Amino acid sequence: MDLRARWRVLRRWIAWRDLSRAAARLALPPAGVLLLLAITGAAGVVPALLGVLATYLGIGALLAPHFRDLKRVRDYVERLRAREEPASAIPDPPRIASPGLDRRLPEAIAESARARESHRRELDAAIRGNEAVLSNLPDPLLLLDRGGNVRRANRAAGRLFGSGLAGRPLANVIRHPDLLQAADAVVAGETQQEVEFTTPGDIERVFSARIAPLVGPAPDGTVAVISLHDVTAIRRAEQMRADFVANASHELRTPLSSLLGFIETLQGPAQDDAEARDRFLGIMLEQARRMYNLVEDLLSLSRIELDEHSPPRGEADLVAIAEGVARSLELRAKQKNMAIELAPGADSIPVVGDADQLTQVVQNLVDNAIKYGRDGTVIRVIGHPAGGTDQPRRARRGAALSVVDQGEGIPREHLPRLTERFYRVDKARSRELGGTGLGLAIVKHIMNRHRGDVEVDSVVGEGSRFTIYLPGAPARRGRAERGMADAAAS
Repeated sequence: MDLRARWRVLRRWIAWRDLSRAAARLALPPAGVLLLLAITGAAGVVPALLGVLATYLGIGALLAPHFRDLKRVRDYVERLRAREEPASAIPDPPRIASPGLDRRLPEAIAESARARESHRRELDAAIRGNEAVLSNLPDPLLLLDRGGNVRRANRAAGRLFGSGLAGRPLANVIRHPDLLQAADAVVAGETQQEVEFTTPGDIERVFSARIAPLVGPAPDGTVAVISLHDVTAIRRAEQMRADFVANASHELRTPLSSLLGFIETLQGPAQDDAEARDRFLGIMLEQARRMYNLVEDLLSLSRIELDEHSPPRGEADLVAIAEGVARSLELRAKQKNMAIELAPGADSIPVVGDADQLTQVVQNLVDNAIKYGRDGTVIRVIGHPAGGTDQPRRARRGAALSVVDQGEGIPREHLPRLTERFYRVDKARSRELGGTGLGLAIVKHIMNRHRGDVEVDSVVGEGSRFTIYLPGAPARRGRAERGMADAAAS
């Protein structure tokens, strides 16, 4: 006999036991009277016992329909309690006929079950809606309990701090003393707090954190909410404005002073001197171009820094970019009797990146090679496709492009500072060649946005090699490798 059959037998036995107990209790008074009559001799013992038995059986027969209906109602309630079907599948209520029970009782129970199921569905829908809103909020959100542990976190928080945040102490997620102190104060019962902090990394991000208490503890134990708003772009804009005022005012002072001086001279002593006027106008044009280039580079750097925290998602071809830059600067190179030689290493070098910004990078590097290379030399642009075992180590995981000149070279002590704004190894020579001091800073920030890198090798008296490293494009990497194989085979 299986468990279900045994359970049915047990339930029947319990039902009959309850019926027999109720019948016995109701038959007790008349049975007592009959037994008393038998004891006093007013009635025979056998008739008295038969009377007790008849009374017990009669009462049991009267109670049997009532207990049968009670059992039906109880079984129906148990079916509802154990039900796993949706609300539309609520079973029909049983019919009862006992005069001791209201015949509408089963239907009332079913209606109550339907109402409860409807409320549960509404509650589930509300919970799912709240979960969807919480999960898809663009700003990171952390929910804290009284112990300062993270109860829940939305997707944005998972992307920022990693997965598995639930259950971890807040101090293991955000290591910032002011924020932790503010969170402890709010959890302890204080009012809303606001803290600004910076996350470490290759590219620092600034967040404004608002810690607010709940009106009352949530069912899961949440007592406070931390919402984070990324204010990196705002702070960078503020810093860029300050840097612009400090650096641009310094860099613009010299050409502006020259222009003012020449204008005053042309308005005064040299007003009628045609030879001086032509010479001064040439110098003024040169200084105006220098200011124009400086402003253009400053604006370009500002745009790049605003988007630096957002990596590009497109694809670009380093070979096509290098070929386009070589064509655009070919005339300038010929003016110094120089040649631009391409050694792409493959028909195509696909990378993840913004083609316009990468063109600006290669153009700045080749332009610097023309400016600082010796007349009559060759500028080499060398590609390193991803995956080549003979390529630089970092290029094996991505791709690289090198620009090699044959200039005077750069002393080693200057190499770490080359990508700083307005830093120049030889200020006089750089200004003479029209440099703004921002070209390599632009290169560095574009590489930061692309999650790439810039490497500089230089030997004094021999020349310099500038190499950029970029993530390869996975979807197209196979074609680049096939191009390398075909080139090797030929």
